[in-house]
Amino acid sequence: MTDRQENLLLLLPGIALLALAFLVPIAQMLVLAFQGPDGWTLDQFRRFLGDDFYRAVLWRTVRLSVLITALCLLIGFPLAYIMARVGPRARLWLIVMVILPLMTSVVVRTFGWMVVLSRSGLIPNTLRDMGLVGRAFSLMHTETAIVIGMVQVLLPFMALSILGVMMRIDPRLEEAARTMGCGFLQTLRTVVLPLAVPGIVAGSLLVFTLSASSFVTPNLLGGPRVQVLAASIYQQVTQTLDWNFAAAQAVILFVGVALVLIPYIALAGRVRRG
Repeated sequence: MTDRQENLLLLLPGIALLALAFLVPIAQMLVLAFQGPDGWTLDQFRRFLGDDFYRAVLWRTVRLSVLITALCLLIGFPLAYIMARVGPRARLWLIVMVILPLMTSVVVRTFGWMVVLSRSGLIPNTLRDMGLVGRAFSLMHTETAIVIGMVQVLLPFMALSILGVMMRIDPRLEEAARTMGCGFLQTLRTVVLPLAVPGIVAGSLLVFTLSASSFVTPNLLGGPRVQVLAASIYQQVTQTLDWNFAAAQAVILFVGVALVLIPYIALAGRVRRG
């Protein structure tokens, strides 16, 4: 048996598991999306794209996912830089603090945000005491609540993705830039940021895709008034039992995410090469 055949045999269990757990359900979803009473049809997609409500849900999903990704990047990049440049002991504690929320169920964390953001919660009460909002003010069932909860849930993925690349950047490159007259911010922009692009791309892809497909946190914090596409798919499957329309929405979600990710990956690759 050749080395190539041995490698193929080792790959077979993983390929079989991938096919059963991912490719087969995806194929069934595509069949349901294009299947109608009289054969193949695009009626489900026409129904979605012709309804203002569902178009607004799709736009909200993509818009919030982009905003959540941007905020995670703004917070995660400085956090990853600090973790990469402090001593080993301080880095260990910072990594533990970043990873610790992942050890708690996302449902528990979301319920915590529901308590904090509700009308009688800490944040609304503080804003009322400062005279900045009215007595009926509440952050629950708003896009702001979704963004706050999702940033807290997904920030570790961004920070750890950037940290993995940042640890491989030689600190002497920064020292050389500072010696040549660059300030701290200019060194970050011209030296650290271009070298950290692979981590930024990986973290952004993770955060964006997880945010766009997330159901629990947006559903609990946004409620029925602020619906995202994953919640709409869940509603079609469990309440109206319209599996064909739910499959069509899943296909549209996949295509919408791809239309955002593909140009982003191409642009990031161009920036890295330039």
